[in-house]
Amino acid sequence: MYNDITGIILSGGKSTRMGQDKSFLKFGNQTVIEHISQLMKSIFQDVIIITNEQYKYEFLGLKCYEDIIKSIGPLGGIHSGLTNTVNELNFIISCDIPFITKDVIDFIICQKEDRDIVVTSADGFIQQLCGLYRKKLIPEINKMITNSIEVEKGNNNQHKRKCNVLSLIESVNAKIIDIEKEFSDYKPGTFFNMNNPDDYEKVLKMI
Repeated sequence: MYNDITGIILSGGKSTRMGQDKSFLKFGNQTVIEHISQLMKSIFQDVIIITNEQYKYEFLGLKCYEDIIKSIGPLGGIHSGLTNTVNELNFIISCDIPFITKDVIDFIICQKEDRDIVVTSADGFIQQLCGLYRKKLIPEINKMITNSIEVEKGNNNQHKRKCNVLSLIESVNAKIIDIEKEFSDYKPGTFFNMNNPDDYEKVLKMI
């Protein structure tokens, strides 16, 4: 168990495409959020949840924090998580990737070196919401948010692309691991995330 890394669960999405709160969908005998929180508690001594509906998650017995800056998507959740963590190193994970495993998380952590961010590429995508993020990223995120607000005031739609997690990864000392090649035990679908009812049906078939 890591006592110098905080586990940060992001559960602040609106689940618009799913039609219901996906963190409370059933995954076997548990809800998805119960499954993810138990996994994280088995790996990290300190685990927190970022959500704008804290009352829903009180039963988990974890500290919950709201987005400090709302309506900027997952970057806002990361910003709040890094602001409220007690550790420099933090493992960010979205609540909607139920097939993630301890072995994969351990593998990512082992790649940390001196990088600001360590994430993976898998299944054709950069897995932005499952990886290591350092607390020292807060000033860079604040700068991105400030710049996006200034652009928005100028009626320039480019701010929507600039104020996001991928832009943060591209602007700092990040490492992107091709986990399909570098982790011999990688299994396709490990990062499968649920965005709509069809995705959830696939998850049920995969369990």
